[in-house]
Amino acid sequence: MTIKLITNNAHQTGASSQNVIELANDADPRELKLDGIERIDLNFPKFTDGRAFSQAFLLRRRLGFKGEIRATGDVLIDQLVQMYRSGFDSAVLREGVDASAAQRQFDRYHAFYQADAVHRQPHFLEATA
Repeated sequence: MTIKLITNNAHQTGASSQNVIELANDADPRELKLDGIERIDLNFPKFTDGRAFSQAFLLRRRLGFKGEIRATGDVLIDQLVQMYRSGFDSAVLREGVDASAAQRQFDRYHAFYQADAVHRQPHFLEATA
């Protein structure tokens, strides 16, 4: 369980490709035309604004988006595990954040009892299937 961690200076905005969408955090993902889209960047304008979690879940579970969902903006390392569980594939770390410290968040948690955007069945059902 992990998402790809991208340093702030290595991130290229969606403006560099027509197959990438930068979705505002107040936009409804259900209104997007997803044909040909390879990546959707969802923005966290500040850590207290979690609307991008809902957008990622909608894209992954309800709309069946198979491309990359990337977290941008005020990405905190203590939210990375929840980002993964909501459907994010990658996250752009804030300036000065150590990627090894971010990776330790994933090392702390090996499994979850509840279902999420990635694992559709609860843990107790996966074990018996």
